[in-house]
Amino acid sequence: MSTERPDPQAFDAQLQAAARSGDAGHFDELRARLTGAGPAPFSSAWQRFFAAGGAAQWAELPHRAERVRRRIHEDGATHNIHGRDGEAARDWPLELLPLLVGSEDWLQIEAGVLQRARLLNQVLADAYGERSLLARGLLPPSLVLAHPQYLRPMQGCRPPGGVFLHVLAVDLARGPDGGWWVVGQRCQAPSGLGYLLENRLIVAQQFPEAFRELRIQRLAGAPQAMLQGLMRLSPAGERSHVALLTPGPLHETYFEQAFLARYLGLSLVEASDLTVRGDQLFLKTLQGLERIHVLLRRVDDEYLDPLELRADSTLGVPGLLQALRAGELVMANAPGAGWLESPGLSAFWPGVCEALLGEPLKLPAVTSWWCGEASVWREHRGQLADYVLAPSFPASDCTQSFMPQLLAGLSPAELEQVARDVEADPAAHTLLARLRPSQTPVWRSGALEPRPAVLRVYAMTDGRGGWSLLSGGLARVASRGEGGADAWLSMREGSASADCWVQTEGPVDRSPLVQQPLSAAELGQSQRRVSSHAAENLFWLGRYTERAENAVRLARLSLETLAAIQRSVAPAELQIMLGELCAQQGLLPAGVNASSALELERQLISSLGDLQGAHSVAWSLQALRQCGQALRERLSAEHWQLIHEVGEHFGEHLSTVLASGSAEPLADVLGLLGRAATHLAAITGAQTDRMTRDDGWRLLSVGRQIERLDFLAGALDLGLAHGLHRQDEGFALLLGLFDSTITYRARFQARLELLPLVQLLVLDTENPRSLAWVARTLRDRLLKLSRQEARWAEVALAALPQPGQWRLEALAQLDDQGRPASLARLLRDCGSEARALSSAIGRRFFAHVGNDVHRVWQ
Repeated sequence: MSTERPDPQAFDAQLQAAARSGDAGHFDELRARLTGAGPAPFSSAWQRFFAAGGAAQWAELPHRAERVRRRIHEDGATHNIHGRDGEAARDWPLELLPLLVGSEDWLQIEAGVLQRARLLNQVLADAYGERSLLARGLLPPSLVLAHPQYLRPMQGCRPPGGVFLHVLAVDLARGPDGGWWVVGQRCQAPSGLGYLLENRLIVAQQFPEAFRELRIQRLAGAPQAMLQGLMRLSPAGERSHVALLTPGPLHETYFEQAFLARYLGLSLVEASDLTVRGDQLFLKTLQGLERIHVLLRRVDDEYLDPLELRADSTLGVPGLLQALRAGELVMANAPGAGWLESPGLSAFWPGVCEALLGEPLKLPAVTSWWCGEASVWREHRGQLADYVLAPSFPASDCTQSFMPQLLAGLSPAELEQVARDVEADPAAHTLLARLRPSQTPVWRSGALEPRPAVLRVYAMTDGRGGWSLLSGGLARVASRGEGGADAWLSMREGSASADCWVQTEGPVDRSPLVQQPLSAAELGQSQRRVSSHAAENLFWLGRYTERAENAVRLARLSLETLAAIQRSVAPAELQIMLGELCAQQGLLPAGVNASSALELERQLISSLGDLQGAHSVAWSLQALRQCGQALRERLSAEHWQLIHEVGEHFGEHLSTVLASGSAEPLADVLGLLGRAATHLAAITGAQTDRMTRDDGWRLLSVGRQIERLDFLAGALDLGLAHGLHRQDEGFALLLGLFDSTITYRARFQARLELLPLVQLLVLDTENPRSLAWVARTLRDRLLKLSRQEARWAEVALAALPQPGQWRLEALAQLDDQGRPASLARLLRDCGSEARALSSAIGRRFFAHVGNDVHRVWQ
């Protein structure tokens, strides 16, 4: 075995050979100098980075890149892109190598960003208070008051502690001169903190030696410090209930919202989870209403409150602004800060800073010229090719917006057309000087390729009037060398992310990013909170799973029986009953009138894929998938995959069968229904055996039993009314609908008698498909679910038939017309009371309406 140590000079030469040259005019992060100034060695930081791991680390980079990719996929880290073709979820793009920022650079960034945070918070206080900046001409009223995100309902509002901004995100780029420039700021609902933490957890593990050698400052203390700062502003202090308001699973950054909520121990909520009562915000849970004191939000301003802002919003909570104005809620950030993001304001900030803080602006912004000033437009009209044209406002009913446009390279005629467009609405346009951001190395197939990068950093209030800067950031790296016209390197346009490592000369925070272990006492008190929105989705997940199973079973049995009728091996009278039952259960349109078994078969097959008809097989599978999508956090990967696949496969294959034009599609359709039944059986198994049996699971089970009781009671009632129990084929059909054929044959062999039929399908408490078992299970699980509201549960269940009172002889007794009248009344009661109970559950647990709404936390 060789003991030779790697030659440092040879390794350095290997690195130099792998490093590609950057584009002229950009600052080179790898060499810490302007590109094009001749050959140069790596910067001290990058030399130490590669030396820490040596040649072995370099040789392992392909494997480490694969580990990063695999970890992203295993964590389910996604970024949802919404385009013309709909939504596409892609794995979160993360580069292997970090962006390195030296301690001196960071001091400059920290001083400038913290100053900007103080400045912008004071600007908001003035804009919604005295408006002195507008009166003195330091800010143009037509750029501020005309902005759709200047919210007049916030006029005169003073949030708790006078803090409007709690989290400020600032996008920075290093210019050719090596200095840092502000290219944008996010004040409304800054995103990215969850992705930042995910990036650090993954990338730091790939280079532990370099992380220690470079003395990289840790992130662990910053998120908790942010949370502490928010709670200091709340009257409830350390006892504050903090929640994160998300637009929902379809939002492009939903993963990072869920990640941040889990990491900080916050309740992840949607608007439908919340209600405002008496100027206070509450979370609707299965146990009652829980007070929320602090709301960290990811919903944009205009959608927050349909009472005072956008009336058609389903993402907001009626009365939310009033709760804020009343001082009963800390909202991070307070609504009405979005107008600060306008690029047209950049040129005004130096003067505003001098006026409010009495000091010069420390961190310069990219040069911008707002075209709403006539003198500015006249001066720059002939120089359009030097700029990027950006919108001053977001799109709204009274303002226009557009994608930023790089004007260099346009023909004179095209530039003239741009000028005419600007002159049609000057205030809507802003000219930005084109900044060439620095280029950081990314690893590609054995080479270090330079890519433009923009860095987002986060300032956070401490709740005492001060601010702190998270020691790191979220870097965005262009997917191509030049970065194109996208000066902001948007993730939507295909850019990737990179971790940002900040070197420190002082002490390194040793707090681990992974959370501390829970104590035995904390574990004993821990209980998963079930919000009403999640509870409602769980309830309907149970109902739709059962409904889909019933629909598939009914469709299979109906098609098989109709085929038997056509072969004259089953009585034609069954056709009428099947038509009524399929229409009753939504598998056929109401009022269908088929003249033959063949026509009924064709109508039933054509209706299986109807996505507009509630209760069709395809509709039920689609509804099941939508509920599953909303519950991804609670479902195992296998469970979700089954739910996703069953609807997708059924829809695709049914469309193929119907499009083939086959004269005899029955065999193919029965095969599809058989595969769907197998999938649904697996889903039922996952729900029964692989979900934690908490209150959420009990509600799912209650939903299943309600759906099952309603379906089985209705099917048996209709079957007995048509005398199916007096026909061999009808008898078998009833057993098939109850999925009890094997059990009946094992117990009663070939006896086709009403008494054993009623015993098995109605009274048998060991048969999970019998009405007695379903009713008893439904009652037991609802009582356990409502153990804190036993009185309500007793009242809600009072009218539900109780199996202990059922008697076989009475139920099987026939009236003068040969029908079991007592059983028929029981079956109708079961169905109607199951539906009534479903409505009562919705009012109590989901809507929380009534005179005795329970509050569990003030």
